Amino acid sequence: MDQLYQPWPWYISGPLIAWVLLALLFVGKKFGMSSNLKTICTICGAGKVSSFFRVDWKSQLWNLVVVLGVIIGGFIGSTYLSRDTSVNISQATKDHLKSMGITDAGTNFLPEMLFSNDILSNPKACISLIVGGLLVGFGARYANGCTSGHAISGLSNLQLPSLIAVIGFFIGGLIMVHLLFPLIF
Repeated sequence: MDQLYQPWPWYISGPLIAWVLLALLFVGKKFGMSSNLKTICTICGAGKVSSFFRVDWKSQLWNLVVVLGVIIGGFIGSTYLSRDTSVNISQATKDHLKSMGITDAGTNFLPEMLFSNDILSNPKACISLIVGGLLVGFGARYANGCTSGHAISGLSNLQLPSLIAVIGFFIGGLIMVHLLFPLIF
């Protein structure tokens, strides 16, 4: 019974992702999550404000089904298929995070200290969330796609811009974790 609660191994999940991408390639579609925000904004009438949102949103409804599937799948996975949500990270990492004031590192995928609603009462945290959200949104637009679109779909299609974007994502992540994150916390 405990096997049911284990993550799928790479040799099952990897080929499944490849089959999905292959199917999308055959029907002429590209995978990516950030394009859904554009579709949602278009549905809500953003085309009246900006020409960027004047697109045929009905042709992108299939991608909104992907988002719905991710939400439903995440709920099913976290509610019915997960028992232990602790993360296996090294003691050195836990100690380092503890020295920065994050005492619940490794206890959950999303530590309560960083991801609870209580953090919204901290002005510094709110500013960080707003600035971070704007930068992520700008970056996804500037890079013409998000991490999932470039790393999964773009690299699978051997697109050089996606390789450059993924390298940039990793460099940005390293800078954030090693330089900026310690300054914020």
